[in-house]
Amino acid sequence: MPRVLVVDDDPTVCMAVEVCLRRQGFEVTVADGGEAGMSALDSSAFDVMLVDVFMPHMRGFESIRVFHERAPTIPLLAISGYAFANYETSSPDFQHAACASRLLPTLSWLPSTLVSLGP
Repeated sequence: MPRVLVVDDDPTVCMAVEVCLRRQGFEVTVADGGEAGMSALDSSAFDVMLVDVFMPHMRGFESIRVFHERAPTIPLLAISGYAFANYETSSPDFQHAACASRLLPTLSWLPSTLVSLGP
């Protein structure tokens, strides 16, 4: 069973992602923020990470850099519920991570994306 680490400071997002992924057969560990996510990485093995890029004390590229440095072989999917003010410009380019600027309304894409990222 693929193991997914979900790191987000918003409990509503965590719950929605966890329910969706568990229904699809994924084993999910939820971490409430960056420090909890780092602890989870130290204590367990994961097949993929979903990391919020706009958390307190760890923002944007910083969160991606820190998690990638800690676990460089685990695919990282950057997520955010942040709505960009100007929809005509694209969301930030997070290089090797996919950015979903509106996760909750479009959660149906998540399981198939994770399957394609699997080991």
